Amino acid sequence: MMIQRIITVTFISAIFMTGAFAQNSLSKAPENWFNLDAKQDRVQGLSVEKSYRELLKGKTSKTIIVAVIDSGVDAEHEDLKDVMWVNADEIPNNGKDDDNNGYIDDIHGWNFIGGENGENVEYDTYEFVRLYRDLHKIYKDKDVDRLSKKERKKYDQYLKLKKELEKKQAEAQQQSMQMGMFYQMLTGAIEQVKPHLEEGAEINIENLQKIDAGEDETLVQSIDMLSNMFLNGASMDDLKELEGATKYFEKQLKYHYNPDFDPRDIVGDNYRNSSERYYGNNDVEGPDAMHGTHVSGIIAANRNNDIGMKGVANDVRIMSLRAVPDGDERDKDVANAIRYAVDNGARIINMSFGKQYSFDKKVVDAAVKHAVKNDVLLVHAAGNDGVNTDITTFYPNDRYKNKRKQAKTWLEIGALSWQGGENSIAGFSNYGVENVDVFSPGVDLYSTTPDNEYEASSGTSMAAPATSGVAALIMSYYPKLSAKQVKKILLSSVVSGPNEVISPKGDRVSLGKLCRTGGIINAYKALNLANKTKGKRKIKIKRPRA
Repeated sequence: MMIQRIITVTFISAIFMTGAFAQNSLSKAPENWFNLDAKQDRVQGLSVEKSYRELLKGKTSKTIIVAVIDSGVDAEHEDLKDVMWVNADEIPNNGKDDDNNGYIDDIHGWNFIGGENGENVEYDTYEFVRLYRDLHKIYKDKDVDRLSKKERKKYDQYLKLKKELEKKQAEAQQQSMQMGMFYQMLTGAIEQVKPHLEEGAEINIENLQKIDAGEDETLVQSIDMLSNMFLNGASMDDLKELEGATKYFEKQLKYHYNPDFDPRDIVGDNYRNSSERYYGNNDVEGPDAMHGTHVSGIIAANRNNDIGMKGVANDVRIMSLRAVPDGDERDKDVANAIRYAVDNGARIINMSFGKQYSFDKKVVDAAVKHAVKNDVLLVHAAGNDGVNTDITTFYPNDRYKNKRKQAKTWLEIGALSWQGGENSIAGFSNYGVENVDVFSPGVDLYSTTPDNEYEASSGTSMAAPATSGVAALIMSYYPKLSAKQVKKILLSSVVSGPNEVISPKGDRVSLGKLCRTGGIINAYKALNLANKTKGKRKIKIKRPRA
């Protein structure tokens, strides 16, 4: 799954002891960088503000519904409350399905991982753990020599999943212990030095040097440890990251990699029945809406209220569809969320989630076909594993099972960094000249978070809504264009970016080696092309040179 924030857990210990983090702390992303322009603002954004100033001023727009399939959205957020989709045919809180769409009191959307009694799934396992659990019940006591050829294939898969699970559990256990120990050491050092600081003084290198430790060896060690942390470019904020990393690995062991954990009883559906559609509740926020709220702000945070931040699109309604827990999403829920979005008027569906295994790809494919048939654009995050998705398969994807055909209104999005030049591509972003269409801003995007808060976050999870916002702009100002046309406009209006970039693999390549178009989403060029296209059916996709 991709809904948790990017935490640099693989080297976070080194932050305090080596200076590995220092080179990334020398500069900071402009707060609104994803909306800025490369030439005017000297940062490789989407050229959104330039578009409003030069192309859209005085033009009329049509409201576009964008469905956000995610962890949930804070519908009362100060920057989102005025842009939330409202089901006008439903009377709030009367306990009835007024519009007869199968969902009771679905005012802002629906929650497919909640129960009738109001409970919610917060955590879930990863998909491969669920697959392992199913196979373990069958093959744990089987006589291998008596297995048929078909059974042997399943048994081999069982052994593969078992090996992967044991490896992941061991890694998480080790990381949890290391991170926890290191975090305790640092917090202990902080408690040691606090009484020796002037009242109200910050813990920094200057104030640490003022402390007279005398012969107190424990205090000397604490000062040295914290001083070394600061000298190597870290800060107190990085300590919070370390705390987050510690909790992250603890959660992995307790929930994600725990085959004995299964929260599905909360939902109360027959999980094996993929055709079942009407379950869940109307709580579109859920227990942790950080990710979905952040995604929604990028797309459509209120541009006219002079608070917080500005989303990309100015005439959007966000439909919240909760289907992604802290853990891997389930195919049945994703399929039902897509169908709900299509059947209730969404023209764009943002999907900032994904996984490496699938339980029922067919049911998701059927929902995707439903979206394509009804002229809905599907925007999907490519993933944060830094791998080539032409080689490693991720789900969901645009290729239908057992067929070469692809969903014609699907966009796969990689993450772009604000740093520009050879560092333009996010080091964590998945890529693929066949399976990733384009890159879009995805590093340090400042956006909405629950309880009227804001923060910067990174991931292809952010790059997808940045693209969804541009798509919504096009559809809003040129409503006669089909989803297929909008996709072609977005892909044929990309900017080429730098001649050479450092790929997530670490080699120097052109953008044409990392995605199908070899380019970066740009609202200004896309809107110009949309204006020229209007009702024309054919749009030629121009691919920058590799």
